[in-house]
Amino acid sequence: MQAIPDSERTTAEKYRAFAEVEAHGLSPTYDALALGVADDPEVVALIDELPVPKRQVNLVFSSARLLSAPMSGYGAFRDWFVRHWPEVRDIALTHATQTNEPRRAAVLLPVLASLPGPLALIEVGASAGLCLYPDRYSYRYDDAPPLHPASGPSPVLLSCATSGPVPLPTAVPTVTWRAGIDLNPLDVRNDDDVRWLSALTWPEHEDRRERLTAAVAIARQDPPRIERGDLNELLPALAAEAPKDATLVVFHTAVLLYLDRAARQRFVDTVSGLDAVWLSNEGDDVTPGIGERLPRRSETPAFVLARDGEPLAFTQPHGASLEWLG
Repeated sequence: MQAIPDSERTTAEKYRAFAEVEAHGLSPTYDALALGVADDPEVVALIDELPVPKRQVNLVFSSARLLSAPMSGYGAFRDWFVRHWPEVRDIALTHATQTNEPRRAAVLLPVLASLPGPLALIEVGASAGLCLYPDRYSYRYDDAPPLHPASGPSPVLLSCATSGPVPLPTAVPTVTWRAGIDLNPLDVRNDDDVRWLSALTWPEHEDRRERLTAAVAIARQDPPRIERGDLNELLPALAAEAPKDATLVVFHTAVLLYLDRAARQRFVDTVSGLDAVWLSNEGDDVTPGIGERLPRRSETPAFVLARDGEPLAFTQPHGASLEWLG
């Protein structure tokens, strides 16, 4: 049977698919809540008051969590949700999903460390910019000794399980310039923005919340420059500002899925024309030209890490694992 395209699914079908595919085994809380919503026409009708892009599970649930919704069971959640729907709706309409997981730097590091330094970084879809600091974090791949930046051990230690012929880094690269682009950038100095990032972290993922807090503390010491606007409009000019004596790297994770097909292709054309290394870390059917170059598909939900359009590895979406191809 042919799969139903996500754009053609009802809200109930999307919430059920989220429970069965995305949350199952990773968040029992969101698994149960999403299944509850899928079987609840009254709650679905409330969510359907939102524009289609705002009905996504992570946005609706995170909006409720920001307002301290109970997460202990669907019954309690439902009662609270119906009573507080106007407030939840307002948060969903004024916020966006911007999960900023610094551990994604661990799957980028093998490529970053292989490039001639120093590096200049541009992240498109940067959120609060926490992935712009790969040089400020420590890393542990499998059971190997930790790898630290030149300044010494970092309060953020990123662990990553690997398989395949991963070119494991032997040193953390030097970054001399960094900047980001986002339609709705978050500010690490703003407590409300940081609370939203925390609400976007799934309930059981306390380790991710602790890592977020530690990474925010690092970024607050040297807040990143993040330009507000469309990545296709701003990227060429921002890239032109990068220092000429550094290797420019343009990277992104879980960003292109929010663009339509034409905008994705425009981005690929734009970034391919820059004097830069392009690292994409997206779903296997998201970035134009990537899926057909894969030698095989991942057996589990995964992103594809690619350099300049050539697939290198499967990655766990939050950076927990790296499976090198070839």
